[in-house]
Amino acid sequence: MDAFIMAGGQGLRLGMGEKPCVDILGKPMVCYVVDALEESGSIGDVYVTVSPFTPHTEEVVQNCYGGNVETIDTAGDNYVGDMVYAVEQAKVAEPLMVIMSDLPLITADLIDSIVEEYYRCGKPSMSVFIPLSLCKKVGLRPDTVFNWSGNLIVPTGINILDGSKIREEQVYYNYLLEDPEVALNVNTAEDLQRCTGILEKR
Repeated sequence: MDAFIMAGGQGLRLGMGEKPCVDILGKPMVCYVVDALEESGSIGDVYVTVSPFTPHTEEVVQNCYGGNVETIDTAGDNYVGDMVYAVEQAKVAEPLMVIMSDLPLITADLIDSIVEEYYRCGKPSMSVFIPLSLCKKVGLRPDTVFNWSGNLIVPTGINILDGSKIREEQVYYNYLLEDPEVALNVNTAEDLQRCTGILEKR
């Protein structure tokens, strides 16, 4: 399946300019996500959505990957609108992965396992969550928490959708992962420091 990296948001909380371009050990954050997707055996084409808020991100992606990774200019107004526009521009009508650009700890193996679970679940769409307890364990303060059958869960920013029904509400499956690599997205300077420390030990 193809993958869309959402990199058009303002990223104001981190306060370090364009968040996808923030340097982590000499490498822009978005490149960690692109590299993991490209190393995955489950992912075909990779697209990066950019906006007027992230012009440098577009330059970084084009300079690092040339024509191998396509950037799609969106309005940057809202996540769902940008995602729908990007999928329609790319003319993808099969299952596709949507992933945030601020998940530098994501790995190809983890992506493969998520795609495998999607095809196993039998639903048209799937959202990846982690338990709130895992956030507390690794010292994260999530912005959004859902109550799912009595369990408190947190969205990871990774979803799989049916591209042929991108404008429709899709029946979805909740995939609960207990993996700190997918738990840590970078929203604050503290998150960035924690990610840097983990990547240094790899």
